[in-house]
This record gives sequence, structure tokens and C-alpha cells, in this order.
Amino acid sequence: MYNAGDVRVEDVPNPTIQAATDAIIRVTYACVCGSDLHPYHSLEETPEGRRMGHEAIGVVEQIGADVTHLSVGDTVIVPFAWSDNTCAFCRDGITTSCTHGGFFDGASSATQAEKLLIPQADGTAVVIPKGTDEALMPSLLTLSDVYLTGYHAAHKGGVEPGKTVVVIGDGAVGLSAVLASKQLGAEAIILMGRHQDRTDLGREFGATHVVAERGDDGIAKVMEITGGEGAHVVLEAVGHMPAYEQAYGIVRPGGTISRVGVPQYEDAPVGFGSLFGKNATLTGGPATVRAYIEAALPEVLDGTINPGKVFDRELPLSEIAEAYRLMDSREALKVLIRP
Repeated sequence: MYNAGDVRVEDVPNPTIQAATDAIIRVTYACVCGSDLHPYHSLEETPEGRRMGHEAIGVVEQIGADVTHLSVGDTVIVPFAWSDNTCAFCRDGITTSCTHGGFFDGASSATQAEKLLIPQADGTAVVIPKGTDEALMPSLLTLSDVYLTGYHAAHKGGVEPGKTVVVIGDGAVGLSAVLASKQLGAEAIILMGRHQDRTDLGREFGATHVVAERGDDGIAKVMEITGGEGAHVVLEAVGHMPAYEQAYGIVRPGGTISRVGVPQYEDAPVGFGSLFGKNATLTGGPATVRAYIEAALPEVLDGTINPGKVFDRELPLSEIAEAYRLMDSREALKVLIRP
């Protein structure tokens, strides 16, 4: 990406092993993320270009001398952040803060490509069992980010049986948060979104109510549904200030707001009229997907969940600029890329 809206496909040198802990994969599945649309709207002129993408499945082609958990030929899921999975923060489950970690998007290694260099490969990549049905790959790809970002929101928010949950945003992460909330046993799940094809999928994933209104009207509608009490948990999957303002308007006293939409603002109200007065909790952050993959993998393999339904288009890497356009115009929910 060279500028806002300027996405190009170019030939670059093949990656090479830089450290003994690296691996290189041939990417077989990638995609465009909703968070990729933020630079698509706002990136300033970048003469060197910014490599894009942070979600991938691929086949291991090379491994460094210290890589012991992967073998050439393995098919692996690659989370959007790399981590050694052994440092103090990784042991606490906060893999996005790994002392030897980093993020793929915007770095020299990014996943919207034919090949990918994976730092800290033993701790980062997760092997998919041999013989896995190819039809499951889109759902397995969501474990690199989108489904487990929705799960992270629900998990950090404390979703559990008996709770009323509101999900703000009907993008792929918001819909994933609906699915995760259903899996965690939420009693009522209110999806705030206005695109019917998306909210229909939200109902399939477990939403019990859909609220199309926004702002004060949306807050009033949620309060009506909840008998004036508000939601125990609000999952904010947008990242813009109006979504945050909506969140603290509908969280009930003592409730929790969990944010996973990448914030496009620096300052958020936390005073008496927003969080303090309600004794509300604010949580969330970059999803620690690596900490969740082993538990989620069997649920995809046995058909318990099918989060790959968020993909409604597929394009080759050569046409990825069109994928960005389709998602930006809301003509597509999430585009699968096959290099």
C-alpha cells in the first residue's frame, strides 16, 4: 500500500531465514482484515510501500536450525502476531506483548503474499493435523485473527450463562463475537448493525436481537430491550469514537465494556458520566489469539463452530486491490485470498 486507497501487487525478493528460530511458509490462504481498511482510508504517501496482511495458513518450506516443533511440509496457522510462547507475558497468556514478539502487518514480513517469513516459528505457528478436509481451511484461517479476536472480546468481557451481551459492529469481528458469546453461553445477544445480510448471519451465529439504530436512538432501543437496565457486557468491534460512546451508554451499572476494534482515537471518556459513575470496567486490547488456538482448533475440526462463514468472496492475490474495494464499499464482508 503506497497511499490511502493505493494497493498494488509487486514482485519482491523471496524471504530468507534470518535467525535460527525462523521458518518460511508458502502461503495457501490469506485474507483482507477490517483493520486493513484503516490505512486504506488514512495512510499517508509511503514511497517505499507498506506490506500488508496479518492472517495466513501455509505450508512450511524451510526451518531454522533451532526450530523443533515444525517440519517441512507441515500446514500451519499463523496468528497476526509472532511470539516465543515461553516468556513471562506469553506464560500469562498475553502473547501480543511477548518480549521477543511483533506484528506481521506493516513489517517486512506480511501475509498478503506468496511466501512468508515467520519469526519465533516454534512459538507462533500451529500445525493443522494432516488429512484435514480442505473445506475447513477458511474456518481454520479465522483462528489467525478474526474469530479469536471476537472470542477475545467475549472472554475478556466475562461473557457467561445468564449474561446479556451487546455486540457493536456487524463486521467479521463483530459477528465472530456473536458466535463466541453463543459458545460461552450468553442468555441474550443483541447485535447492533444495519446491513441485513450481515445481521442475518449474526442471527445464525446466535444473536437474539438486532438493533439497526445508532447513537442515542440505538442506546434507547437497547435500553428498551433490556428493561432499562443495559447490558452486562458490551463488545465493541468497530474502533471509532461513536461506537465507544454507544458502548458506555448501554453498559449496565457494574458491567463491562470489552474493546477489540482497533481504536482510531487516543482519548476516551472514563469519567463520571461514562465509566466511573456506573462502576463499569473497561477491558480488551489486541487479541491474544495464540493463547486460544489449541482450544479452538478441535471445535473447528469437529464442526462445533463454522466461523469461516464470514468469508463471502474469494479472489486471487493478483486481484487483492479489488478485495479492498469490495470490503470498503460494504459489497463484501470479508474476502478470502488464494495466492
